Amino acid sequence: MARDGTPGSFLYDMAKFQQILWGYELTLPDGWAHKTVKDAEVFAATPEALESSYAGERYGQLMVNAEWNCARQPIEPIWTRHVGMVAGMLGARQVGSAAWRMGGGAGFEAEIVLPKRDNKRLWAGILMRDFIVLKFAVVHLKEERKWFEPLATQIISSLRFLNRVYGVQVTKEGLPLPPGYTPIEPIQVINDIPDPEKWRAYEGSSGVDAMQAFYLRELPIHGWAVEEYAPFPSATGLGFARLRLGKHQQSATLGLMPFSPDAITASSPAKIAIKYE
Repeated sequence: MARDGTPGSFLYDMAKFQQILWGYELTLPDGWAHKTVKDAEVFAATPEALESSYAGERYGQLMVNAEWNCARQPIEPIWTRHVGMVAGMLGARQVGSAAWRMGGGAGFEAEIVLPKRDNKRLWAGILMRDFIVLKFAVVHLKEERKWFEPLATQIISSLRFLNRVYGVQVTKEGLPLPPGYTPIEPIQVINDIPDPEKWRAYEGSSGVDAMQAFYLRELPIHGWAVEEYAPFPSATGLGFARLRLGKHQQSATLGLMPFSPDAITASSPAKIAIKYE
């Protein structure tokens, strides 16, 4: 059964959660609920606990946020920012980080001590694998640790990075498309095309960072060689991500064009523009 957070971006089948764009999978205990909140996937033992205003029993949440590390930045400064931001938002202090490995990724984890007046417990972790960084946070009531912590640990321990995702839609030229993307006129993406017959364009709502993760994984699976990759964002100032591709005698240039009424960021939705040679 497909359920939509970011449209079509994940499959939730029985107890399996697959994030198709970012390419990871988690196994959930029966009955757990899920919600996409901005860039994060949030899981809870009861649907009520997914609401920000909820403060009752079975409150606990597990949150997973993905980030595209196209600059190959070392994990240490990313972790420092992550754990510092989490602790700072809650007026908490970190208790000694420890090295952490899970599902083929490597990073750090830490217990974060909340103020004594707070009756919650908070744990944070971070893993990096290739360009992908996964940030984790677990929060629950202290008195519910005995039952919630083993379940959250079980979910995180089930993490698996996917080599491929089956059932991905492809264009008639054989290029994969992210879930939820539909054709539009190329002029809606690039308004000064001299040879529109060579172009294809698609529209959806997935972030440009997640789209880069999707394409670098899926293109080789579908027989396309990535001959050049210019990421977004980059020091060159290129306002989009660009991939030059080859397959047999065919060549193509694929652009992931972020758009937003506000400031463009790495998670801004992206349209797709493809020029076939």
